[in-house]
Amino acid sequence: MSSWDPVALECLAAIVEEGGFERAAQKLHITQSAVSQRLRALEAQVGSVLVERTRPVKPTSAGRLLLKHAKQLRLLRADLAHELQELAPQTGQSLAGEIVSIAINADSIATWAMTALDELVKSGLPLEVVVDDQDFTQELLRSGQVMGCVTTLSQAMRGCTVQPLGAMRYVAVASAEFARQRLPQGLTRKNFNQLPYLSFNRKDDMQAEFVARCLGLRNVSLQHQILLPSCEAQVRAVRAGWGVGVLPQLLVQPALDAGELIDVAAGHVLSIALFWHCWNLESRVLARVSQALLGKARQVLQAV
Repeated sequence: MSSWDPVALECLAAIVEEGGFERAAQKLHITQSAVSQRLRALEAQVGSVLVERTRPVKPTSAGRLLLKHAKQLRLLRADLAHELQELAPQTGQSLAGEIVSIAINADSIATWAMTALDELVKSGLPLEVVVDDQDFTQELLRSGQVMGCVTTLSQAMRGCTVQPLGAMRYVAVASAEFARQRLPQGLTRKNFNQLPYLSFNRKDDMQAEFVARCLGLRNVSLQHQILLPSCEAQVRAVRAGWGVGVLPQLLVQPALDAGELIDVAAGHVLSIALFWHCWNLESRVLARVSQALLGKARQVLQAV
């Protein structure tokens, strides 16, 4: 079996993570020509093209396999640095540079996940958090771009373990003035499609799912959506009267209690079960990340 050059593997990872050769060269503190040479040497060894020369650069199927291998090597180095630091603190071993990449949905970031990771980051763990919709974060894990992810997928992926985190509860809210003017009777079958809804992005169909379940409808297609890729921005937009937001109860409950926001579908809650997937590796660093997320999630999320 071929022995892959770790320097070349890190070069490949930098190209994919930075989206191109120039930024990869800046990250690695080498010339762009050196980046190209390292990649060509690795492609010659593999016998296959490893990246698509698009903007941004994307890994091919073979490239994704080697990218995953490069990140696993990072994790092994991080474990080694952690153990050496415990064994001989005077050596000054550091985790710096061995970034642990995970994918978490925006709603979890806005409510509980940052608190869960707080102690780890303060202890010196170099962390990269990639944000996406909870229905799509698993693709980042499957492609090797991250080492673990929070997702709605309950089935363990190949080479990974899965554990339940709990369920996020979502409610439909609007500003008091918007609710008074547009929703005096609350959300109904007659008025639901006359309203603007706040969504994370074009892939986000939670609003339609909430309306369908709340009103007992099928195949709901909402006509007016405002796309804002941030939970906090959506809360501000709802407060400003832009429309209806289907948002985590954890995030909006204080505003509901204060009467600043109104639950426009009182008694209706959408529960979305979340799961933590990570590589099935014996890694103390990855175990610490898993334990931190699982511990906090099970404190604040609804049991599933």
